[in-house]
Amino acid sequence: MYIYKLGDIKDKKSALKALGVESGGVSIIANKMELLYFYIKDLKTPAVNILKQDALSIGAELAVPKGVITCEADSFDCILIGSRKHMKILSQKELSQPFGLKTIAKELDRFLKTKEYPTKIMGVINANDDSFFEGSRFLADDAIAQINKMIEDGADIIDIGAVSSRPDAKTVSELDEFKRIKPICDAIKENRLHEKVIFSIDSYTPEVVEYALGSGFTIINDITGASDESIIKLALKYKARLCIMHMQGTPQTMQKNPSYDNVMVEVSQFFEERIAKCKSLGLDRENIILDVGIGFGKTLEHNIILIKNMVHFGVFGCEVLVGASRKSMIDKITPSTPEERLSGTIAIHLRAVEHGASIVRCHDVREHVQALVVWEVLR
Repeated sequence: MYIYKLGDIKDKKSALKALGVESGGVSIIANKMELLYFYIKDLKTPAVNILKQDALSIGAELAVPKGVITCEADSFDCILIGSRKHMKILSQKELSQPFGLKTIAKELDRFLKTKEYPTKIMGVINANDDSFFEGSRFLADDAIAQINKMIEDGADIIDIGAVSSRPDAKTVSELDEFKRIKPICDAIKENRLHEKVIFSIDSYTPEVVEYALGSGFTIINDITGASDESIIKLALKYKARLCIMHMQGTPQTMQKNPSYDNVMVEVSQFFEERIAKCKSLGLDRENIILDVGIGFGKTLEHNIILIKNMVHFGVFGCEVLVGASRKSMIDKITPSTPEERLSGTIAIHLRAVEHGASIVRCHDVREHVQALVVWEVLR
């Protein structure tokens, strides 16, 4: 007889089936194998005490600050800990409880119903001369050559933009943006490249977006997060998907002392508002992609918090995109130039995919395809 400790088992049902567990027991046991953690902010003190007792009664736990029992404050932050089975029980149990616990019950149920999506690689092409990573800059014929290379390397999506959004980037007129993007769009349409790969237009200029959509593009990558209703309407008109990114400020101001009371809460509230806006105009969640905006109005600490907790954003029922490719957060962790940040990029992206991101926006398609294939086998 010998015993050894197992690492994380991602596909729990497959592991149980391989072991020969009786079919009826596979789902039951799988629900007990996954430990979940939920951070609850500003829960009323009576609700904290009720939830604590209800969690303990079923074998789960609620971590709370000292002072809860003596009601030293009106509300507290806490961490709910338990298996998927525990959360299913609590999502039903708290429906009958007061002090806001009914809302907690409904939110737990939403999290339990989060959908998983297959991972896709989005290659980046910048049709400009000032993006922070020189290796991503391609104009006219060079851009088409790079598109063909990315297709060959295994890209699922190719994201093309004509305006840099790096911190303190130069502003570009709408006319110049259109002049840069038009020949690329024309070549994509003429060569029917949109039949080989999905194209995304990285723009928030309606004229540019519409020209791209008319050229075979089917995703709008909007760094302003659907602030302009005309962009949402274009997505509806062309049956395109819309990627909503969170950014604090503008590219010219976003990295000038960004601050949040709680970055997870504020980014979540932003997505709630923008999704509601899209739905009011007729764009459903299946056609919305969410991007937390790594490096767009965030400090290193903010970026790390968002990546570590990316699983949360699946609750909105939309695909989640991560884009940390060669960004300066890597330099803040380990000093490096953009050209030296491929390894750090892949480390961040694998972590994000592990926690729910399904679209990886990157400069290095072939390397990411290989890393994800190997990582998937190791799972």
